[in-house]
Amino acid sequence: MRELFSKFARGVAGLAGHPAAFAAALAGVLTWAALGPRLHYSENWQLWINTVTTILTFLMVFLLQHSQNRDARAVQLKLDELLRAVNGARNELIDLENLSEEELTKYCREFQDLHLRYARVIKKKGQKLEVKAEQASVFRRK
Repeated sequence: MRELFSKFARGVAGLAGHPAAFAAALAGVLTWAALGPRLHYSENWQLWINTVTTILTFLMVFLLQHSQNRDARAVQLKLDELLRAVNGARNELIDLENLSEEELTKYCREFQDLHLRYARVIKKKGQKLEVKAEQASVFRRK
């Protein structure tokens, strides 16, 4: 069941992001607007568009959120694999997305400090954005 839903959600997300889906939605809204004068802008005319758009929006939120969560997990796994494979990288950063807010804040501060030190070195040496490997090693924690 879960795999079937996942395939369905990916398919719908792919279709929803296609220009043809936008064109179809636009055509539907324009058709609805064109029928307004003919139907004397009745309550049923208004109710129809409100109901259809509400139902579609409600269902699309779940489908797109599922696809987005899946994609985010896949990206995190790829980043974890890169951290694992790069010699000298800190393996403690693998699975970082599952840390507490306090631990994430600690790492954010650490990387902000590294960024500031890196920027000072660049400014001091008058370089643009090019830093040699020997200079980058200064910023690694021991």
